[in-house]
Amino acid sequence: MKKSTLLIALITIPLLISTSNGDARTQVIKMYCDEGFENNQTIFVPNFVQAMEIINVRLRTSNNATIEIGTGLNKNYALAQCFNDLSSQDCMLCYAQLRTVLPGCYPHSGGRIYIDGCYMRLQNYSFFQEYKGPNDTIVCGNVTRESLGFRDLTQQAVVDVVSEALSSDEYFGRAEVVVASGGGGGGNESVFVMAECWRTLSPADCRKCLENASAAISKCLPSTEGRALNTGCFMRYSDRDFLNPVEVIQSSNNRGKMVTVIVSIVSFVVVLIVALTIVLYIRRRRYIQYRRRGSYDAEKLAKILTDSSLNFKYSTVEKATANWNESNKLGQGGFGTVYKGVLSDGREIAVKRLYVNNKFRVADFYNEVNIISSVEHKNLVRLLGCSCSGPESILVYEYLPNMSLDRFIFDETKGRTLNWEKRFEIIIGTTEGLVYLHENTKTRIIHRDIKASNILLDLRLRAKIADFGLARSFQDDQTHLSTAIAGTLGYMAPEYLAHGQLTEKADVYSFGVLLLEIVSGVENNRSNTTEYTDSIVSTAWKHFQEGTVEQIFDPNLLMGIYPNIIFKKDAIKVVHVGLLCTQEAPSLRPTMSTVLKMLAKDEHLPFPSNPPFIDEKTMELNNITQTILGDHERESSYSIATISHSQFYPR
Repeated sequence: MKKSTLLIALITIPLLISTSNGDARTQVIKMYCDEGFENNQTIFVPNFVQAMEIINVRLRTSNNATIEIGTGLNKNYALAQCFNDLSSQDCMLCYAQLRTVLPGCYPHSGGRIYIDGCYMRLQNYSFFQEYKGPNDTIVCGNVTRESLGFRDLTQQAVVDVVSEALSSDEYFGRAEVVVASGGGGGGNESVFVMAECWRTLSPADCRKCLENASAAISKCLPSTEGRALNTGCFMRYSDRDFLNPVEVIQSSNNRGKMVTVIVSIVSFVVVLIVALTIVLYIRRRRYIQYRRRGSYDAEKLAKILTDSSLNFKYSTVEKATANWNESNKLGQGGFGTVYKGVLSDGREIAVKRLYVNNKFRVADFYNEVNIISSVEHKNLVRLLGCSCSGPESILVYEYLPNMSLDRFIFDETKGRTLNWEKRFEIIIGTTEGLVYLHENTKTRIIHRDIKASNILLDLRLRAKIADFGLARSFQDDQTHLSTAIAGTLGYMAPEYLAHGQLTEKADVYSFGVLLLEIVSGVENNRSNTTEYTDSIVSTAWKHFQEGTVEQIFDPNLLMGIYPNIIFKKDAIKVVHVGLLCTQEAPSLRPTMSTVLKMLAKDEHLPFPSNPPFIDEKTMELNNITQTILGDHERESSYSIATISHSQFYPR
């Protein structure tokens, strides 16, 4: 009851204050990526993603956040800060842009990005006390104002803002200075200035940074725009009002100075508290409903499974695997271990022994059972049954002796087994399986983890899509799902990685990466390499533009007896389709049914646009042309991303 009373009281306060719309100022000014590369991808990347998630949560209640994740050379140190005139909502919008663009630095060990409304830096060492560095620079506008009044006005405004920032607990200063033009009737000249230090600096280091920025930014004059991008602070001036509106106080000498007054601060804090209270209340209710619904579904499903033909006795499966003998172990992943087994009637099975001591893993188990038991297709692995009554949760699948596709295409020797005819048959089979999941089931199913290790091969080397632990289904009237990020690095679509926005186009992107891997024999993930090389997506894009696609073909394909001219034509088409599937904008990617037509028929294909994060060397990154979600709801039980880097083969 006390919370309700507090909420009502807080809501009444801002009504006394006039409000205005702000500007998130999401224009990217500059980004730097370190020259070095991450030490260990399988450790560094989950740390990076986790840091992004924690900062996302912290920025909802504060306009700055720091985080330290991991240990040793793989530790991530991150800082994000929104400038002090941004509202909480605008701060989240600006951070969404940061989070979208900064991953373009990967696999470099760190980077920093300056946006007009916010800043972010990530390194593998502690940089929080640094206030200057070799990359400190200025960015000046192209338009100039030659009047001495504007120059003097700007220099005075910079001095005023530095003084205000150094006297502020937030290290933030802003000003609007106006000077009458004098009897000529030409109107007034104005300049708008802001400056801010990162909160991790000491007052003395903040002063040094702002003094350096002041000296540097004066070199932009007489340009009408100037920005100082320093290691420890940011400064900007302009003859255009870029500041978010606040109350204006006029000085006696006809100069107006814009300051953040007490009422605005109170309003800002109150809005944050109200928003946080509402979010916490809604999330708590949804979490309770989720737990109740999940518990009910689990109990209901457990009873159904016990009474159905899907149910296997734990003792039966244990005996089939020779008491989980190590010699029967096929592989191990993030959710469990897979064993080969032989039932008493002679049938060979693959047994997925799940780690479900953690209560959240139970949801994955029932999710996989629900989804895979409700679908049936020649290109989907078949679930024979499960056991949920023993000490562990177990899934029993048909056993496929040729294991997974990655064991062939990424192996120099085994790769010779798959000539172009076989590879193309695998491509078509995988495509048909995805068309079925996306379009031919009662509910649309998104796999979320399409990759070579999840494409299994039967005795005749026909493809079957496996591992539905991360799959999600939703109704036709839903445009997308907002979920915690889960999947495998190198295969996740950029809009999903940045915003958790999940549609069928996320599977299409992963499938496009898979196509390029099948043609080239090169793994996009590169987690088993020690030196950095371009991703297969960027390499394929480069050769496609230059008309030299043949240079990326797997050498094993060139050794076969398949007619050379036909093989090259088909392989080039597959690369073309792969690039259409990996386009940056989800709206430009084809559906899987369209992909099937493209592959099966000899028809004209549109020219693809660029994949994401291509121009990282010039730092001129293309913006993802999707609406940025400022504060979409995450799944309460999965606030930290689940990223797979397993090099085992789980069947």
